[in-house]
Amino acid sequence: MAEKVGTTIIQHLLSQQREKPEATGAFTQIINELTIAAKVISREVNQAGLVDVLGATGDVNVQGEQVQKLDVFSNQVVIDRMQHIGQLCCMGSEEVADLIDIPDKYPKGNYILVFDPLDGSSNIDVNVSIGTIFGIYKKVSNETDINFLLSDVLQPGIKQVAAGYIVYGSSTIMVYTTGNGVHGFTLIPSIGEFLLSHENIRIPEKGKTYSVNESNYAYWDEKTRALIDYFKTKDRDTKRPYTSRYVGSLVADFHRNLLKGGIFMYPADLKDPKKPNGKLRLMVEANPLAMIVKHAGGYASNGYGPILEIKPDELHQRVPLYIGSKQDVLLAEKFIGGKRT
Repeated sequence: MAEKVGTTIIQHLLSQQREKPEATGAFTQIINELTIAAKVISREVNQAGLVDVLGATGDVNVQGEQVQKLDVFSNQVVIDRMQHIGQLCCMGSEEVADLIDIPDKYPKGNYILVFDPLDGSSNIDVNVSIGTIFGIYKKVSNETDINFLLSDVLQPGIKQVAAGYIVYGSSTIMVYTTGNGVHGFTLIPSIGEFLLSHENIRIPEKGKTYSVNESNYAYWDEKTRALIDYFKTKDRDTKRPYTSRYVGSLVADFHRNLLKGGIFMYPADLKDPKKPNGKLRLMVEANPLAMIVKHAGGYASNGYGPILEIKPDELHQRVPLYIGSKQDVLLAEKFIGGKRT
């Protein structure tokens, strides 16, 4: 008897599309190409120790960080897969200083893709889970010239029409939302398909873990240190202390907390005067994950208010990030200085 295969990511998208008469099929095409890119990157990650893809290239990216060979590979895979489909007017990547134009030989569309091609890539040689993060916006002007599209790209995260990430770990999982729930799909290598494995993900209202790089404790302000001390203090009534769980790969830490509850934090610090708001990027990291956690019942903040309401000033803008279970992030806001109650 034939074994039931399950629901593929494209089947799932098509079923959602049928519920929206105004849908054009653009998302299905965009997500389909992203899944192909994810399969190629996953294959390379899984054999990284056997081929010459480990280590740094010797270059420094726009963020001032060492570029890893897998960063370059993953960035090019995403660009190559996405530029020809006719749905995008431009792209923005963590690894590229300026907007990425669509070559004239391909048709242009009305959507914008922003992405981090390989988050946490410096951990690949120690076999820690890494990932790809993406957000999708709709163009708001009639411009087609790349030199005039930046204002279309610099929209607040609340304007995203879709967002997602792919985790390359013990299994490869893609999680995405178009505003109608958060759904996860696991890559089955034997058939080469992402099958629905986590339907309608809901993050617990309150978690039991906190994820933060505590080696930066000396560089945080008093409010941030007080928040971390609170999580570590024993108190039976509030079910403290919290458990510390920090992988050092944003995608991996976020994915665990999304499924089990908790809070991930990358506060502002004084460690690097060039990065007073920490190291995470608003457009390619914080906004996509903030959209995902919102539609899973969680919350993302910069310590003062919703990440999704920040109007970006530049493509590679950095932002403090507190993200995860809603009660935990609201608590963080109270310590840091947020206005929410």
